[in-house]
Amino acid sequence: MSMNFDIVIDSHDDSIDMKTGLETFKGVSDATRIIVESILSDNVVKRQSYKSNVRTNLKQTFKGSYGLMYNLEIYDTSLKDKFNQIGQKTFAEIMTYFINESLFLESENLSSQAERIIEKFGDNNSEDLIQQLRASPLNNIHKTPTVFEHNVKINFRKSQKTSTQIAKFDSNTAESLRATIADEGYDITASITRFNIFTGNGRLLVKNTSQTVAFGFKKKYGDINIDAKRKFSTNLNENNGLPQNKWKYLKINVLPIQLQDGKIIKYIVTRLCSE
Repeated sequence: MSMNFDIVIDSHDDSIDMKTGLETFKGVSDATRIIVESILSDNVVKRQSYKSNVRTNLKQTFKGSYGLMYNLEIYDTSLKDKFNQIGQKTFAEIMTYFINESLFLESENLSSQAERIIEKFGDNNSEDLIQQLRASPLNNIHKTPTVFEHNVKINFRKSQKTSTQIAKFDSNTAESLRATIADEGYDITASITRFNIFTGNGRLLVKNTSQTVAFGFKKKYGDINIDAKRKFSTNLNENNGLPQNKWKYLKINVLPIQLQDGKIIKYIVTRLCSE
């Protein structure tokens, strides 16, 4: 059983430098293999080769923008059985989730199966996988958006006529790879607008602002006190359906992750302050 994908560079009528394009394609291949093999083996893959049990293979190209069709093949029987049990649709969700987490982007709500798999994968493995993606594959993918300002898309091909976008890369997502975390934290007053009880990630709205920001915990989520977890989920539930002027807030100590222009794209929660 193989999983089919395509990569599209929205180049319009412009030509693409071959070296830059190949680096982007390599980044997509590496990201696909690293995520899938790590989930299947319950261990983050550090090195890959043409002998790996999980590989990507080039397929025929297609007309239109510059792009490639490729598929994911699994050559180990036990890994193949696990892959078939999870299913292609769920793996597409998981790929989107880890790419979005690596770029500090908000994900759609995950299916219960995808949530269970990510929870089982564990906090340490998830963080290692995100760092591995940021270290090389995502940098390579962004060579084309950075050099030529052409967007890159990865699509999961359900059939010849049907596909689902897994990820889109552009100059804005390229900036996320250069984000830095502050050395010192500070307190914020915020409401929880989204919270994943399996991963501990979510989004919050700082009081008197209009845009939500991603957040996660500095500690492993499994080590967070159950009372603190409940306060986050309770705040979300209490505000659900209420007008914003009736919302309740939490006081949280955070370390901001910022872009080079100072924009905050994620808060790392260090502790919940006493009320």
